[in-house]
Amino acid sequence: MRQKRARRDEILTALEAGSADVEALAARFGVSASTIRRDLQDLSAQHPIARTYGGAMLAGSAVEQSLGTRATQRRPAKAAIAEAALALLAEGETLILDGGSTVEALGRRLPGWLSGRRLRVITNNLPLIPVLAGAPGLELIVLGGVVRPISMGTTGPFAEQSLRQMSADRLFTSADGLLPGYGLCEATPEQVSLKSLMMRQAASVVVLADASKLGQGKQPFWAPLPPGAVLVTDAAEAECAPYRAEGLRVIRVAPPG
Repeated sequence: MRQKRARRDEILTALEAGSADVEALAARFGVSASTIRRDLQDLSAQHPIARTYGGAMLAGSAVEQSLGTRATQRRPAKAAIAEAALALLAEGETLILDGGSTVEALGRRLPGWLSGRRLRVITNNLPLIPVLAGAPGLELIVLGGVVRPISMGTTGPFAEQSLRQMSADRLFTSADGLLPGYGLCEATPEQVSLKSLMMRQAASVVVLADASKLGQGKQPFWAPLPPGAVLVTDAAEAECAPYRAEGLRVIRVAPPG
């Protein structure tokens, strides 16, 4: 028993330093991988642990970056993902555009894509309102609610009440992180509550996530993905494989540069 406690204390230390690989931990302690998995399961009762592909990490909250900061990061990747997402659209569809800088990059391309086509857009992404309002052929519906200045999106019961009265052909969403078996993570329960409702109201769910988001679970609240969801990313095939294995359709774009 004392040996087990010591091993779990060392596992926790390893998790605090970053993610930990199950096989590496098993070799380090001279036990089976299944023993390490049981250790992680027991530790999760006392600590917020998120499973990663082949390992685990502490899922404590990371400092949330503002939308302005995120918009300046990985711009070429986000542009490539947004261009690939445009190819999924069909004339006359109703879209839900969630918050986030990558979804914003898609939204900013919609007026140019329309060119005589029609779209209806439902969104809580406030920076897109002046971009889409008045665009020829586009009907814009804005979800009211509590404004989160750090992400410039709306959440809460008012946004959800409105959304329950609508349905859509396609949802484009993003997240602070994405883990196989867990789905998308965000900083607040209000964000994942609205995001989960968006998934239910849409016939198709498309996740726009650059490579830095895959395998990350630093925020504490999770929205599981529905079967058949689509992931558009610039990540390498090895990073995409776990998501394909759990049934996601993965569209890879060429890494920038």
